[in-house]
Amino acid sequence: MTLTHGGDWAGFAETYGQAPLDFSASISPLGVPEGVRRAMEAAIARSDRYPDPLCRELRAAISAREGLSPEMVLCGGGAADLIFRAVLARKPRRALITAPVFHEYEAALELTNCDIRRHALRAEDNFDLDRGFLERIPGADMVFLCQPNNPTCRAVPLPLLAEVLEKCREAGTLLVVDECFLELMDDPPALTMSCFLDGNLLILRSFTKIYALAGVRLGYCLGNSDLIEAMAAAGPPWTVSSLAQAAGLAALGEGDYVRRVRELIQTERPRLEKALTELGLRVIPGAANFLLFRSPISLEKPLGERGILLRNCGNYRGLDPLWYRAAVRTQAENDQLITAIKEALSHG
Repeated sequence: MTLTHGGDWAGFAETYGQAPLDFSASISPLGVPEGVRRAMEAAIARSDRYPDPLCRELRAAISAREGLSPEMVLCGGGAADLIFRAVLARKPRRALITAPVFHEYEAALELTNCDIRRHALRAEDNFDLDRGFLERIPGADMVFLCQPNNPTCRAVPLPLLAEVLEKCREAGTLLVVDECFLELMDDPPALTMSCFLDGNLLILRSFTKIYALAGVRLGYCLGNSDLIEAMAAAGPPWTVSSLAQAAGLAALGEGDYVRRVRELIQTERPRLEKALTELGLRVIPGAANFLLFRSPISLEKPLGERGILLRNCGNYRGLDPLWYRAAVRTQAENDQLITAIKEALSHG
């Protein structure tokens, strides 16, 4: 089986005989919040019952926070589950995505034999979305954008996103905006599309990144109630376990934890970016909790031998195998990464 994502700690352990210091998955470096951990432990006692297939309590809590009706919220087994449900619900004939971008958009679209159009993001422009994207929307049934983009960690300015949505409205196109990394940015309210929510917009969110719940698999989306209903019917029931629902409810109350994560990222991201640049690497300035950079040499083996796992980005369209993505972690962990890369570069 070909793996297209980071976080393959099990494969690393098979190769190197130890668990890695994992920079390949862009997850909160502070670990699972204690309140969330306690909520999941308490939910174990109810594991003999099926989970609520409608996620009523969690949807109500999310909708209250977002100022929406529960009918406009759908929970899923991670954002990837919701991406596939959106595509299967709409069955687009033509779709527009960027490149490079998160693999699951293309994987889901291929299931419907969709004609996938790709708008290339250019390295010389730091992979920023350009206005030429607007011209390619007419004729597309679905458009996917990632805010900020994965793996480039570049944000799309809100005015440009608003223009994209207006173009989608004119063309009768569904715009799917993936905001799974949004809460790890410096000022999420300044870049969210939630204030534009209508029948042509679907917003994806995740508990995975900000709350370090990658192994729990929990995401949600916001959208038109008709689309939400169609997505709910476009996959199996019970995709959100009782433990995941309990974790999500507890996580929504972890405001102090979120602030601490953001403060850490705001301090460590520019420091890591500066250190990697000083090592002679081409670093794309990031907007959230990871950085894309290009090395003059292959880094997997020398860093693997030092116990560190990076995300090789060679399987992203538009990137070669010398591009890497590194999560922003704690100061001590980031220092380990910097030292390991410096040693690898010095040995050629």
